[in-house]
Amino acid sequence: MRQWPKVAMGELFQLEKGRIGIKAATPGFFPLVTTGEEYLSHIEPHFFGDSICIPLISATGHGHASLKRLHHIEGEFAVGSILCACVNSSPDRVVARYAYYYLSACKDSVLIPLMQGTANMSMKVSDIAGVGIPLPPLTEQQAIVSRLDTLADKARQVNEHLDSIERDADRLLAVRFRDAIVDAPLRPMAEVAPLVRREIAIDPQASYTELGVRSFFKGTFQRRTMEGTDYSWQNLFSVKTGDLIFSNIMAWEQAIAIAKPEDDGCVGNHRMLTCEVNADAAVASFLYYYFTTAEGFAKIDAASPGTAARNKTLKAQDLMAIVVPVPSDSTQRTFDALQAKVAALKARHATIRQANDALIPATLERVFN
Repeated sequence: MRQWPKVAMGELFQLEKGRIGIKAATPGFFPLVTTGEEYLSHIEPHFFGDSICIPLISATGHGHASLKRLHHIEGEFAVGSILCACVNSSPDRVVARYAYYYLSACKDSVLIPLMQGTANMSMKVSDIAGVGIPLPPLTEQQAIVSRLDTLADKARQVNEHLDSIERDADRLLAVRFRDAIVDAPLRPMAEVAPLVRREIAIDPQASYTELGVRSFFKGTFQRRTMEGTDYSWQNLFSVKTGDLIFSNIMAWEQAIAIAKPEDDGCVGNHRMLTCEVNADAAVASFLYYYFTTAEGFAKIDAASPGTAARNKTLKAQDLMAIVVPVPSDSTQRTFDALQAKVAALKARHATIRQANDALIPATLERVFN
């Protein structure tokens, strides 16, 4: 790349700030480029051509400069007012998609340093105009774009294949679970997974790691570690591996999880309902899966009355009154083993996706650096 001459963006592209506020847009037939990954729409186009769209505002704010993504788009389109539209005005000299790949690969060194400000860091359209693009011959630009597009398409196909496999696995789990609970006896949570409160005597000299539960069945997370002296009013309760945990204020938003081995010994406050599964009656993962089904979650939602989010509280006594299907131990453990296999499959897929997602950035770095 060193022998390629650099040409300023302003010589190659017509640069203009986007013309519509995102919230002011009216959905229509033309794509509206925003800072998000997916396009929105607008009733009229403001630009036409082979173009790059670059955010002008830092993606993180708070005095930190960052850019998540750029966009390449062709045809008629609209652009949000916090982005810069760069329409190719020199198609005989530059391929817009080549410039898009270059700027994406080198944004940390050529775009982010242009951002200024305190709380909300941003850059100007005139600053982008001065950014130099290394310009090989047009045929070489086209070859680079072709190679990168082919690689990106293969990466997309791999991800789609993994998604398809996981959908099939999830359907299999749903069918097996449905079969497992047919004619199964119903027992209240108070019997199969009673609420436990393992209250801790707070030691001012000790530290405690608080556990949280993510919404949408996204599992637990360790929120923060604090000294005992920082707890002035609330009681703390310990968590054990395998506990079935419900956030009493966010259960309506699927904040339900099973405590992982690394959560053992963490603490929760009074808003965290921890249920210790009776091993003689149920398997924790089987009960958890039930609450992820439409039938099971409907019972949680019904036990969380109210209209506003802050008022939809799951009460302990109502949770304990919920009846759940409890088939034989062998049936539950067979399903548990199948769940474990699906979880292992998804973990392997996550590793593949991570490597797949790193492929394009690594290739871009080799090409341009």
